[in-house]
Amino acid sequence: MTIERSRNAQREPWVGAAMAGAGWAMAGRARAQEGEGEDRSSRIKLGFDILCVRSWRWKAPALLAYAAAQQVDMLMFSGLGAMERLEASYLQALRAQAEAAGIELQIGTGSICPGSRLFNPQAGTAEDQLSQAIQVAGWLGARVIRCVLGSYEDRLSPEGISSRVLEVVEALKNCRSRALDAGVKIAVENHAGDLRASELAGLIEEAGRDFVGASVDAGNAVLSLEDPLDHLEVLGPYAITTGIRDSAIWEVREGAAVQWTALGQGQVNFRAYVRRFAQLCPEAVFCVRTVSGVNLNLPYLVPSYWKAYPAVPARDLMRFIRLARQGQPREPWAPPAMFDAELAEKEYQKLELERSLAYGREVLGLGRKAVAR
Repeated sequence: MTIERSRNAQREPWVGAAMAGAGWAMAGRARAQEGEGEDRSSRIKLGFDILCVRSWRWKAPALLAYAAAQQVDMLMFSGLGAMERLEASYLQALRAQAEAAGIELQIGTGSICPGSRLFNPQAGTAEDQLSQAIQVAGWLGARVIRCVLGSYEDRLSPEGISSRVLEVVEALKNCRSRALDAGVKIAVENHAGDLRASELAGLIEEAGRDFVGASVDAGNAVLSLEDPLDHLEVLGPYAITTGIRDSAIWEVREGAAVQWTALGQGQVNFRAYVRRFAQLCPEAVFCVRTVSGVNLNLPYLVPSYWKAYPAVPARDLMRFIRLARQGQPREPWAPPAMFDAELAEKEYQKLELERSLAYGREVLGLGRKAVAR
């Protein structure tokens, strides 16, 4: 899997994208006024991951203020770097800020697989890192902790991905009593091509569904050659949180290319996705996680690629190829020449997130809060 970036290419006109985002926002205000008396309590909760606005480098209080302005139901701190201090008084103040805004908090940590290339031994053992996250979650009032195994490269390790799965299961079981005592659940994400849906489901079953579930990432699903709807069908019953973005997929000489997009800008049928979501995991939060504008290659026509995925069912590959044949090539996003690159990237990230939130509310019927006039 390779990543391509181009500073001279532009996916779409900057002004056009801004106008599209403004259009969704205007539609949102109008429809909110039309449905002012609507009972929203049964709607799927809508939130976002702080990764969406990573270039702003906001600290936790500013991120919470921004989330409150967006009137979301949940904010995911997928990493603890935005926390200025991991102390009880500081985290309890953040909890109070979130509660005042009616925002549920979820948190995340990194790889809990000691054999993964993404694991950070400087932060302690996998059990140390999970234990710290459980303590932080308690002070914040969070009930979900998201973590990952690793990435596509871990599938190529000499022992194979099954050995990495066993390491994660061991780390989780070693923290079971602590998690249950704290009243938190640990959500393992399908991350960067590390686990296909069936493999993650097996990991959860082995670790224990009483305290472990799935963080269903629709964008990462395509990295393991899965149609996001098929991926949801397998993992929906295990889902306790999510990471959602759209994907544009098209054929290239070596296989396919993918570009993640704002909701409604790619090829995922999110109307069907949300209908099934409501049936399989209605209590999970629909958490937007936009990482837009980057092209990724999936060279499944290169024989060596299959060393990582030797057991992909033909049906799954067929459905993925069908998606790819429906798509058209897109250039990677890059800031227009007349804009300051750093500022343009910041605004682009906000735009992609806010377009996604508006699409989620106005097209997909997500979110329990009415949009402010």
